[in-house]
Amino acid sequence: MPRCPQGGGDDRGRVGSGQQFLPGYSVLLVDDPEVERLSDLPRDKRLAFLSDMHQLGEAVERASRHLDPAFRRVNLEILGNTDGFLHAHVWPRFEWEPADLERIPVWLYPRRKWTEKQYALGPQHDPLRKAIGDELDRLRSANQRVGA
Repeated sequence: MPRCPQGGGDDRGRVGSGQQFLPGYSVLLVDDPEVERLSDLPRDKRLAFLSDMHQLGEAVERASRHLDPAFRRVNLEILGNTDGFLHAHVWPRFEWEPADLERIPVWLYPRRKWTEKQYALGPQHDPLRKAIGDELDRLRSANQRVGA
């Protein structure tokens, strides 16, 4: 599974995660599960986490725009209402979403979208996951050239 670049352990970013009723949905995880909120991190790690979130969001955006002409935008969210550790959600949004859902938070989608097997992450998502991972690699490479 592709990983996010900045200061973290082996489980920083999950490219393609959970239900994929919005294909490309990804989660960025903090490298220390004891960290509950962004403000718990020292400034350098806080900035690294936010940089990772930005890069993952940009990678999802680039891959989604390339693979689906109906791509509209990416929503980035740090919520922490259910899981008690710092993480960020990256949600691609599309023109093909139902009109009554396209402008509301993803969390208000019908519950069935969160449980139906047809939306579960699986091998059918591998090309999209690879595209997002490739975009992350390009972004990482570009950032290293700029920082050098």
